[in-house]
Amino acid sequence: MAKELKFVMLLDCYGDLLTDHQRSVMELYYCEDLSLAEIGDPLGITRQAVRSLIKRTEDILLNYEEKLRFAERLGKMRECFGNIENAAQYITDSSLKNTITNEINKGLGLL
Repeated sequence: MAKELKFVMLLDCYGDLLTDHQRSVMELYYCEDLSLAEIGDPLGITRQAVRSLIKRTEDILLNYEEKLRFAERLGKMRECFGNIENAAQYITDSSLKNTITNEINKGLGLL
C-alpha cells in the first residue's frame, strides 16, 4: 500500500483521536496535497515545524494502528465483502442475488 494511502486510511480511522490542529494539518498534507510551505504560511509556522508536526502525528497514527489494528481489520472486511460480491454474480436466482447485494451494500455502508 502506498504510504500516502496508508496515512489517509489511518487518518480516516483515527482522525477523531487527534487534536484539531493535528488533524487539520494532516488533512491538508495528505488529502489536499498541499506543500509544507502552503500549510505553514497561513498558520504562521515554518515548513520545518509543519514537517515535524506531520512526522509526530504519523507516529501517533501508526501507534494507534499497532495497538488497535482497526484499519487492518477494516481493509480485510472490505476485501471479504468484495469477494462475496464477486461470488454473488454467479447466483442465478435473481431474488437471492439482490438480497445478497443489498446486504453487502448495507455492510459496506456501516464500514
